[in-house]
Amino acid sequence: MELQFKLNSITKRLPRHLHKFILKQPYEYYTAQNQAVWRYVMRMSIDSLKNYAHHSFIEGLDKVGISIDEIPRMEGMNRILKDIGWAAVSVDGFIPPNAFMEFQAYNVLVIASDMRTINHIEYTPAPDIIHESSGHAPIIANPEYAEYLRRFGEIGSKAISSKRDYELYEAIRFLSILKENPNSTEIEIENAEQKVLEIQNELGELSEMAQIRNMHWWSVEYGLIGEIDNPKIYGAGLLSSIGESELCLQDTVKKIPYSIDVAQVNFDITQPQPQLFVTPDFAFLSKVLDEFANTMALRTGGLKSIKKLINSGNIGTIELSTGLQISGVFTKVIEDNSLPIYIQTTGETALAYREKELIGHGIDYHTEGFGSPIGKLKGINLAIEDMSPKDLEAYGLYEGKSIELNFEGGVTVKGEIITGQRNLQGKIILISFKNCTVTHKDLILFKPEWGIYDMAVGKEVVSGFSGPASMNSFEDRTEVSKAKTIKINYSPKELKLFDLYQKVRDLRTNGKVDFEILESIFIILQKDFSSDWLLPLEIYELVYDSNTNLEKVVLNYLNSLDKFQKLIQNGLKLIQKKISV
Repeated sequence: MELQFKLNSITKRLPRHLHKFILKQPYEYYTAQNQAVWRYVMRMSIDSLKNYAHHSFIEGLDKVGISIDEIPRMEGMNRILKDIGWAAVSVDGFIPPNAFMEFQAYNVLVIASDMRTINHIEYTPAPDIIHESSGHAPIIANPEYAEYLRRFGEIGSKAISSKRDYELYEAIRFLSILKENPNSTEIEIENAEQKVLEIQNELGELSEMAQIRNMHWWSVEYGLIGEIDNPKIYGAGLLSSIGESELCLQDTVKKIPYSIDVAQVNFDITQPQPQLFVTPDFAFLSKVLDEFANTMALRTGGLKSIKKLINSGNIGTIELSTGLQISGVFTKVIEDNSLPIYIQTTGETALAYREKELIGHGIDYHTEGFGSPIGKLKGINLAIEDMSPKDLEAYGLYEGKSIELNFEGGVTVKGEIITGQRNLQGKIILISFKNCTVTHKDLILFKPEWGIYDMAVGKEVVSGFSGPASMNSFEDRTEVSKAKTIKINYSPKELKLFDLYQKVRDLRTNGKVDFEILESIFIILQKDFSSDWLLPLEIYELVYDSNTNLEKVVLNYLNSLDKFQKLIQNGLKLIQKKISV
């Protein structure tokens, strides 16, 4: 697969399966109006957020290469981000949660390349470059928060999903695309919203991924920090929304102390949030994250972890007490007294130790699945993994020996030992048999004619997590959504408007105010583009304090546009303060 991005010292560490989500930033698609929207939002944000945002936000803007005047380029951001150990990549809208988390684990910010339209200037339900770059990037200049984000990705990428989680992701992605597309109909949006609600109502018990997604939302996206009665903003969703950042600190939005309980609180991406959660500091976020990780199959293991993997229907891994890791789609577990005594995968499976695939035990060998007993032998207190070479010989566990192994719980393995593999501590982790029969009571689990039987050794399951143990075992385990963000096809009239935006932008950039050109542009605006409010505002900025007739005429015109008065008046206040950029 040909790379669409240039690798640097950070992104070259990304595993290959994440490459397919990365796109070349479509900078040529950003119109002059897009650039004006970026500039308006950034100026408004800095003016208001300097009083309401955590100090790391304002301090971090310069540190991560965010310009007030123009949409950032990934190349420029990366040159600066690498100095703090991070990188940024461009993607197409929402990507699957596990992939999103995995990028974070490698210190890579995922930045949606699309730019919100002027109709959604205050807030957009779709991820866009304002939200991703100006919202997320500045805060990671704070080392404590950056480490929280990395650890969140590391733990979150191991969270186990349910079968319906991916459906919900696709439904939310599709809804966000429709909402940002100016050509979408109300019926299309209503149907998409209904689909999201239906899936959410049918989720049942929240999966690990659903819970950690909630934690991400109420911290990274919509988090407040400090004192309950006087918090500051640090969540990217709030920092990038000039509408909600103004409303969120009001008493109408309930403020609740941040805790592990947020994992159970769902959210609606299409509506302002009715409550927000306040962490006392960034260190507390890491504490709560670790508390939640202690509840995950990643750390608890056991029967429950296997059942979570079976329910997910996706590739996952269990790790045994010997360190042997089994990766595949788990489809069956036999239990006895609430303990797993036999596990089974279906389809391609790989075995690994310490995240490195065992030689000869990849998906090319285990093509049809893998099954193995778990636990101790009946009547023997010493587990196989704890046996010394003398013990193994005493119990007949050596090459060339035909043996019958009876496990606690009723699983029997009968066959001739061919060979075994040990871990770094010298403990047996895998035993291979020929002419082998495996049964559980009357149920046949393996027959001699099926070939060599590889038996995993482990008295218990100590961990279970999403994805394979070795990144090289499975090539493409995460799908790229077939629903693509829509590139708007602009009409000739809209292109003419954008050309006017560009002319005004050029005048400001060059520092040469030509009143005749501005007047001619303003005349065209009044005649052909009476619903546009942002370009007249940009013209007024250039002629402000000039004591000219054009200044008065443009101001009167702006004050007459009743529909956009809130946005216009906020912009006028900035101009009158002579906010410099």
